[in-house]
Amino acid sequence: MKRLQDLERFEGDFSSMWRLDDRPPIFRLTWDWWWWLVMLDDEEGRPSGKQFMILWSTKDNDIVDVNSQEWRPSARPGADENGSLTLDGMVCAWWFDGEKMHDEIISEKCKLVAITDQNPIWPDKVSKTLGGGAVIPILPEDNSMGLNSDLSEFWIKAKSYRNKLDDTPESFEFKITPWNRAMSTARYATADYAAGMGYDILRLHGSKVHALIDGKESKGTAYFQKVKVQAPAIPWYWGMLHFSDGSYLDWFVPHISPLLLAKTPTSWKYGDQVHFSISMGALFHDAVEQRSEKFNQVSVRKEMSAKTIIRHGKEEALPIFHVEIKNPRTKILIEAHAVERAHWFFDQPTRGGIRSHLTYNEYPLEIKKINIQNEYRVRTVDDYEWIRGNAEHSWGLLH
Repeated sequence: MKRLQDLERFEGDFSSMWRLDDRPPIFRLTWDWWWWLVMLDDEEGRPSGKQFMILWSTKDNDIVDVNSQEWRPSARPGADENGSLTLDGMVCAWWFDGEKMHDEIISEKCKLVAITDQNPIWPDKVSKTLGGGAVIPILPEDNSMGLNSDLSEFWIKAKSYRNKLDDTPESFEFKITPWNRAMSTARYATADYAAGMGYDILRLHGSKVHALIDGKESKGTAYFQKVKVQAPAIPWYWGMLHFSDGSYLDWFVPHISPLLLAKTPTSWKYGDQVHFSISMGALFHDAVEQRSEKFNQVSVRKEMSAKTIIRHGKEEALPIFHVEIKNPRTKILIEAHAVERAHWFFDQPTRGGIRSHLTYNEYPLEIKKINIQNEYRVRTVDDYEWIRGNAEHSWGLLH
């Protein structure tokens, strides 16, 4: 079977990478972020590997509580004569060490500056930008992210303040380089709803990573998205997988459920099993068949596992996600076990003094079973050296 060729640089359109002017903002609804999920080898051989998440975000609000931390974004993003953006934001991160989740290793309110490589302070002058630039938090520590002018490499640098409290590493550095064309081409999607609502998303489905964590080397893969959403945040299921052969799979199911009314981050509430899909979609970059397939039939079922963790002083069970994805020629069945939980919860006063709430959960996964059946063959977990991924489930209604 012909192997997919690695790229020398990232491909696609990065022209909107460092801008936030996709659409006019809507007070209380507009939310922008840059988001990386890094998945690394684990020296203990645990199938889930290690994971690191970091995001840089701003929200069009006068006040919102993030994990009970009051955040007051005081101004909308503004651009200077060089096109550099200054915004009131937050930089947040978590670290999963292969066994234990370290929530909020970074949770800092700060000014963020987004620049392109046309800015006078950029070290290597280029006559025409291909999309190089950076997001730089104005903090004593370097918690920046950027893309080289030649699109050959992203970097992430992060410093944890939690290392003084527990065994979290202090320093994280990531060199992120292209994988194959299907994975490492920037892909843009947009949707428009009523009254100016909608979303814009720029994604890189996969890339390769060389990591230095407190000076110790590691390697792995990463997923990236830059998102503007301006609509009420309703519950959703989302998940993504990277495969050892260079394949990629994701699924997304926004839905209505009794958990729209949830007001706390405590897991396993009444009505957790019931939902009605608003839409559904999935994407599979298949390195074996060398094709990309879209799916519009996706079901997600959440089951309580025997594995538990302690959160908010209580023992909580982790979920098992049963995912079924199909189109006329390919059917994929997945049994994905969450091995830990990171979560961020948001409380925001809205019209009439009512408090709206969103709990956003991320689960590093161990893929216990997978069955990929198409017109040519059937594949299972035994056909891959490793499969790593992450799943999300949110509840509440933030508006």
